[in-house]
Amino acid sequence: MSGARSESGFEIKPVYRPADTAGRDLEQRLGEPGSYPYTRGVYPTMYTGRPWTMRQYAGFGTAAESNARYHELVAHGTGGLSVAFDLPTQMGYDSDHPSASGEVGKVGVAIDSIDDMRVLFGGLPLDEVSTSMTINAPASSLLLMYQLVAEEAGVPGTALTGTIQNDVLKEYIARGTYIYPPSQSLRLISDIFAYCHTELPRWNTISISGYHMAEAGATPVQEIAFTLANAKEYVRAALAAGLGVDDFAPRLSFFFVARTTLLEEVAKFRAARRLWARIMKEEFGAQNPRSMMLRFHTQTAGVQLTAQQPEVNLVRVALQGLGAVLGGTQSLHTNSYDEAIALPTTKAARLALRTQQVLAFETDVTSTVDPFAGSYVVESMTDEIEAAALELIQAVEDRGGAVGAIEQGFQKTEIERAAYDTALEIDSGERVVVGVNRFTSEVEEPYEPLRVDPAIEEAQRERLAALRAERDGAAVTRALDAVRAAAETTDNVLVPMREALRVRATGGEVADALREVWGQYVPTEHF
Repeated sequence: MSGARSESGFEIKPVYRPADTAGRDLEQRLGEPGSYPYTRGVYPTMYTGRPWTMRQYAGFGTAAESNARYHELVAHGTGGLSVAFDLPTQMGYDSDHPSASGEVGKVGVAIDSIDDMRVLFGGLPLDEVSTSMTINAPASSLLLMYQLVAEEAGVPGTALTGTIQNDVLKEYIARGTYIYPPSQSLRLISDIFAYCHTELPRWNTISISGYHMAEAGATPVQEIAFTLANAKEYVRAALAAGLGVDDFAPRLSFFFVARTTLLEEVAKFRAARRLWARIMKEEFGAQNPRSMMLRFHTQTAGVQLTAQQPEVNLVRVALQGLGAVLGGTQSLHTNSYDEAIALPTTKAARLALRTQQVLAFETDVTSTVDPFAGSYVVESMTDEIEAAALELIQAVEDRGGAVGAIEQGFQKTEIERAAYDTALEIDSGERVVVGVNRFTSEVEEPYEPLRVDPAIEEAQRERLAALRAERDGAAVTRALDAVRAAAETTDNVLVPMREALRVRATGGEVADALREVWGQYVPTEHF
């Protein structure tokens, strides 16, 4: 009797027995929850003490519209906000830049200056909610704007909690929203680590992301291997900048996907924790237990949502969310069922949040820590994923580390190969996608998607024109000169950046000041 294959290509046996985990000193490999190597979770009590942070990713159109959505989410029980920015903001362009044409407010909210940030978070309890910002190359500017707005509201930086994604290396691999060359990007990230250590000590300075690589087609093994290889590069960059490993490592966090293949996803999360603990202890000599803890946010798999029969996505998201919880995530975003069609409607976003609340309060999965511990199949899969990921991490190291491998196109090529194989399996029917290649419906029910008003772009341009007319132009010029001067030295660039944003320099102007000194990354194609 032949078994099926996992997403990572391992054989899934029809039956697992004790022998499948024997000879591996299982108890030592597992450890206790909250103890090295954290296979069973980073905290001793996990969800038996408190549930995970329920985040909902939102942001579209204007800052005012997004602010209204945030107030609604908080009122419905969301404990963490997660901000989506539009493409111009992600690329370090203002809304009136020629490259921004047609993209303002489309896939997230447009934030051009501290004025927009004030509107985005107006009236929200920034000392009570945790805010995650999905922003990478210009992450420093958005974080500084957030800090300034919070301080204006009487909330000091020491009270702020949240995360900036700030993971530029995966942009060169899977997304493309990079600005500066890799070495300059790593320098900026190291500056963020150092700045937050003193200014925002409770802030997670980076969310090292496998999610976007998974959405591009990476297998579970590729997802955690390339993510941890990138993480090692960030650690080395911070150490080279003179930071002590235990000064910044406790604030590192991670971001993974949760697919519908529940068993393998649970094993993936457990393997990732064990791998990271050993990397930090054995390779980098971390002493603080928090430096060895792989704390992560999970988002359900957008790439697995279908435009056909979109209501079926409710089932997919519930299964994916359950896998993330059984795998021990620290926070979770559940996708809305209509995201394969357009930006989520208010009803769909509320249903996505309710999915998490059902998992947390109507099931028994929060009653015990690591429910799958000792499962023959999950323990065997955990070991298989760990071994295969270690091999792939070494392949990256053999190419000079994450940056060297990126320059050779290694990760991108491996992910594209996996994505191609998946597409072939779907086309052939070997991989079933309900509503797409099996169990299809000839008649689809009508659906009215949420649409972004094209007038938003013109309104945002007008706001920028007014800002430039009202502000102290000479003060902005001096502040941007200070940013350029810091970029040319080893000084921490975040301090002059903060002062430039305070006097209402725009995000695009700050990014341009750094572009003038550091240049802009131009990718090389690999075939």
